Amino acid sequence: MLFRSLCPAPEIGANSYLLDTGNSRIVLDAGMHPKREGLDATPRFHEIEDGSIDAAIVTHSHLDHIGTLPLLAHRQPQAKLFFSPAAAELGFAMLHNSVNVMQSKRDELGIDVYPLFSHRELDEIENTIETRPNETPFFLDSQAGVQATFHDAGHVLGSVGVTIEANDHRLLYTGDVNFEPSTLIKGANFPEDPVDTLVIETTRGDSPRPPDYTREAEEYRFAETMAKTLKRGGAVLVPVFAVGKTQEVLTMIHRFKREGLLPARTPVVIGGLSTKMTVIYDRFGNGATRRSDDDFRILSDMDLKAGSRRRNRKRTAIVPEPGTIYCLSSGMMTEKTVSNGFARAGFLENRKNSLLFVGYADPDSPAGHIRAAKAEERIVLDSSHPPVPLRAQMEVFDFSGHATRDDLLDYILKVKPKRTFLVHGDPAASEWFRNELARLLPSTEAIIPEPGRDYELS
Repeated sequence: MLFRSLCPAPEIGANSYLLDTGNSRIVLDAGMHPKREGLDATPRFHEIEDGSIDAAIVTHSHLDHIGTLPLLAHRQPQAKLFFSPAAAELGFAMLHNSVNVMQSKRDELGIDVYPLFSHRELDEIENTIETRPNETPFFLDSQAGVQATFHDAGHVLGSVGVTIEANDHRLLYTGDVNFEPSTLIKGANFPEDPVDTLVIETTRGDSPRPPDYTREAEEYRFAETMAKTLKRGGAVLVPVFAVGKTQEVLTMIHRFKREGLLPARTPVVIGGLSTKMTVIYDRFGNGATRRSDDDFRILSDMDLKAGSRRRNRKRTAIVPEPGTIYCLSSGMMTEKTVSNGFARAGFLENRKNSLLFVGYADPDSPAGHIRAAKAEERIVLDSSHPPVPLRAQMEVFDFSGHATRDDLLDYILKVKPKRTFLVHGDPAASEWFRNELARLLPSTEAIIPEPGRDYELS
């Protein structure tokens, strides 16, 4: 058996991996790199002969794991495509939005290859996919030689890790995983039996958590910061990812209001892709997924608003209003997104306001620039607009959807793999795991896979 990273580089982005059993070939995820454009943002699909793949598995709906699935399906039309039910619905909604984003980039940035696929292609692919429930084994190939089992990964709704068994070899791919329960989603439910090969994310390997951290205290600090901002007549901006972080933050806000930590009548505004994704989240209640509060429905149980809007020359922008909480995508405040435009529309320079980050931000993203800035520093949020001074209060909260490095390390020690591939992490993050495993589990071969290289699985 062979394992190969199809990622463009050993880092986060365009996640995709090939497993070759000798008789069958399986692709794990088909992501798009969030910091690259055009074909540079795609995995190394050209290394796989067209028409040679038996199946592909998509572990969840974030674009760095599903964003190039249509390109893979075009080159491998015979391959079966497997999802969890919730990941399928969320994923294709994300892909349709991606078409719209690429069309805009073609027009505004002159990227001629965009869009890389069309809405019609997505509709055709969606009609052919197969969904499978968790903890129910199924075969990936027509010869019934490769068996897979999904496990709840606790990252976002529908996210899974997968165990693959073939040739008396057991491989577990975590995808993105979170072992801790969040406000809305329960923590991962992964098997703890020994595996031969483990392919595990390392996102937070370079980010130790403070020893005195507790989720309860962090949530209280979040509520208190919002309450103080509203009391002084400011507005709150929480940049969120449309899938996962939006629904997590809204659920927290609902509970804060119920517990008296926030005024009950505080307007809450969502924008961007968040509403469509929240509809899907609400639909997968009633026992369809492992929810922390299975009876809660965000859109029907909360009084959410679309926000007051004004139209400028090119697009519609949400206008900041005092006393309001805004949960707007994207979480990294990428150029041309709702949260980016909102921050430039008189929000960031107002000292009464608060900008609260609740998830990962790439250091090179606008959100990363803000998080690294000092008060009064002028920040370029959009290269086509002048820089904006940072005067609003800025805070960072740890509500990450990724497992802590200690939880990931504990899991590796439990399953005692013969070989561990360290993926989905910046170089320093993956290197931390390799050093710790050399010290704590020298029996495992810890590998940061070099893209395009085949690794023999014995």
